[in-house]
Amino acid sequence: MSAIEVENVSKHWTTAGDIVHAVDAISFALVEGTLNVLLGPSGCGKSTTLRLIAGLEIADGGRIVIGDRDVTHLPPAKRNIAMVFQSCALFPHLSVAENILFGLRVRRATAADCEKRLQHVADLLGLSELLSRKPSQLSGGQQQRVALGRAIIDEAPVCLMDEPLSNLDAQLRAGMRAEIRSLQRTLGITMVYATHDQVEAMSMADRVILLNRGRIEQNGTPADLYETPANVFVARFIGTPPMNLLKLETDSGGAVIAGTEGPAVLPADCAGGMLGVRPEHIELGFERGVRAVVEGVEYLGGDSLLTCTIGGQSLAVRAPGSVGLRRGDPAWLSWAGGAQHFFAADGVRHELHAPHAAATLMA
Repeated sequence: MSAIEVENVSKHWTTAGDIVHAVDAISFALVEGTLNVLLGPSGCGKSTTLRLIAGLEIADGGRIVIGDRDVTHLPPAKRNIAMVFQSCALFPHLSVAENILFGLRVRRATAADCEKRLQHVADLLGLSELLSRKPSQLSGGQQQRVALGRAIIDEAPVCLMDEPLSNLDAQLRAGMRAEIRSLQRTLGITMVYATHDQVEAMSMADRVILLNRGRIEQNGTPADLYETPANVFVARFIGTPPMNLLKLETDSGGAVIAGTEGPAVLPADCAGGMLGVRPEHIELGFERGVRAVVEGVEYLGGDSLLTCTIGGQSLAVRAPGSVGLRRGDPAWLSWAGGAQHFFAADGVRHELHAPHAAATLMA
């Protein structure tokens, strides 16, 4: 059963006479009890999509269904959802307990029900010893847990989160990612989480919806986006560093990396497109594969990140440990057939039914 269905939904604005397509006829369905991430760069439409689901914006077209109810034109209070914003938005004059209970008390829940739910939420989020404190007496991570508590105490089946961790430092974000994922699994709620941070998306999500300019570029599991990117945009957005994309041209033996004399890396009919290979799938060798020149080396401890050039094109290589190479040194690069991707001239990924020069490169 789908917890949320978004069908051909659009949201447009007119600015200085121009129409801005914030969300442009997108459709997706989210399975009940899963954590789903709306991912993309600033201005891609992820927060607008979240606000459309919440009812904070009204769609110009299409339909939104939550559970089995069409909520397209219902106000937020009628949609049976909870929401956590980028800002914790806590009441500074209220205690942690009063902040968490605020919504329940507005809806006139009984004192016994409030106490029972408060204790349950406080235990889940590790807030039991902080209930009497004011927000100013809490750390950033603790404040975010209070905001989470205020959202989940209503026991709504759907929880929406709009970049809730962006104001925290890196260490706190890592810890809160794990806490949010654990909380979602424990409660069995359907969560929709908007972020520009691919690490959050890849580490937390059951499903990632990657948006760009109001449209969906790819909708799939984190593994789908990483292993089989649908197009050049996905390949460049997912991965740290992102996938290397190298232009191809024709040679007598097949398609070679532009600017080089070979070896051929794909069949000749792939010329004009792009070869894709991830930095961590490239191996350093000795006089085998494709010759490159090292432009820079970053030693990261467990591995090294090399910037190289092949035929005037730049690419990254992630190699284990220390590599003992410096700027200007030659390097021979190779990769397995299953590690390479082909993108046609229009930027769309095409399946390679027969591995080509990987055998040559890895020989």
